[in-house]
Amino acid sequence: MKRLCSAILVLLSLGYSLTTEANNVVNLAIEQRPLYKRDYYLHELLAAALRASNYQAEINEVLVHPHQQRTLLMLDEKQADVFWSMTSPEREHLAIAVKVPLFKGYIGKRALLTKRAFLPRFKDLKTKQDLAQFSAIQGHDWPDTKILAQNGLTVRPLANYQAMFSLVIRGRVDYFPRSFIEVISEMEQIKSDDLAIVPDLYISYPTAFYFFVSNHKPELAEALLKGLKVMKSTGEFEQLFASYFAEDLAKLPFKEGEVIEVKLDNDYFQPQKKEP
Repeated sequence: MKRLCSAILVLLSLGYSLTTEANNVVNLAIEQRPLYKRDYYLHELLAAALRASNYQAEINEVLVHPHQQRTLLMLDEKQADVFWSMTSPEREHLAIAVKVPLFKGYIGKRALLTKRAFLPRFKDLKTKQDLAQFSAIQGHDWPDTKILAQNGLTVRPLANYQAMFSLVIRGRVDYFPRSFIEVISEMEQIKSDDLAIVPDLYISYPTAFYFFVSNHKPELAEALLKGLKVMKSTGEFEQLFASYFAEDLAKLPFKEGEVIEVKLDNDYFQPQKKEP
């Protein structure tokens, strides 16, 4: 909690500056929606990576519509310099992907958020063929939507992020796959007794969440890559990640030895042979 409060103060005090003498400005695209723990983590990680690479800059927030593909186009049009996002071939074509996974692979591990009254429906589920009989909801421009459909799962695309939770609560869809590092903080913020995580069951697929940088700012991409590598070598990356997510990961309703992992394919992701 102390870490989160500190991060909120950092955001409220923007423009945050790595040095008072810096003339360089990094325009960070921020979606106009409620901010969650993951957003504060990514913001703090961005600033820390720039510091670690001695890249002097002021971070300036640019509010954008919560439409991920449109935001990446803004990078190409010089309206923003950096954005964070799950990767896909299309996204890596639109901007420079800084290929250090920001969530350590947890973005591809998905808990199933459902209406509490629907929990019995998932009791005997073990395969993706079993899961195919149920309906999921995802963002209409999210890479996850294609991944689920590719695996034969029924998925309803929607543009309104907040409305997805409402549809789950109302029972209009069966489940909403949320990553391990997102689902707990989302539930705590929404505060609905009608929402529950399916216990001892999750889906997974290979993917990564990266910083994406405008093609017009290759020096910024290089600085972020350098800074993230430095943070990994010193242990600062791991410490920051744990300070935000260790408690949430421990709260997931998964008992060791009893958890069923439904593995999905992802033809839209090519892992690096050796990730930094």
